[in-house]
Amino acid sequence: MAADRAAARYIAVEGPIGVGKTALARRLASEFGARLILEQVEDNPFLRRFYEDPGKHAFQTQLFFLLERYRQQKELAAAGAPAAVVDYLFAKDGIFAGLTLLPDELDLYQQIFGLLDRQLPRPDLVIYLEARPEVLIRRLKKRDRDFERGIKPEYLERLTEAFRNFFHHYTEAPLLVVNCSDIDFVEHGDDLADLIKEIRGMRQGVQHYIPLGIR
Repeated sequence: MAADRAAARYIAVEGPIGVGKTALARRLASEFGARLILEQVEDNPFLRRFYEDPGKHAFQTQLFFLLERYRQQKELAAAGAPAAVVDYLFAKDGIFAGLTLLPDELDLYQQIFGLLDRQLPRPDLVIYLEARPEVLIRRLKKRDRDFERGIKPEYLERLTEAFRNFFHHYTEAPLLVVNCSDIDFVEHGDDLADLIKEIRGMRQGVQHYIPLGIR
């Protein structure tokens, strides 16, 4: 890994629900010989209740995710900066909060987030996966998690737009934006190989990767 200059020490993979973050993170960690850190989504005891009644359970759900991500990030920092691939970006946590919390809840949440965020390291590279809402819906149906069956298309549309806006203004780390509506890193090895070439050639700033071989 140390000899592989293009393989960033700490890579964060991000994007909306169903876009393929975890699948890609697993493959990148294997490719670069890095530690894999996954968000423990199904460990959140409030998540199922959130999808059933968002207004009632949004704050508890969001706070649990925030604290769990913080714990993982602190452990990563304490491990002495090992090579790592993480399937989330801590800084994006406020995207969901902004969509689901009431104004007073959001204000409290942002105060807590600010205290935690300043203590954490920044990634060497962020990979933002974007896809059309109808693609996300199709992929969610394919993986068929029971607690996700109630996700409405309107929510995914708002979430997709919120992610796009967030990363349009993101400047804290080099950013590789990947349009993956028409590529599949799980089923098509060529897609993954092409993306890894982009990662190896990534420098500073923002770079967009749009696959030429649209299927």
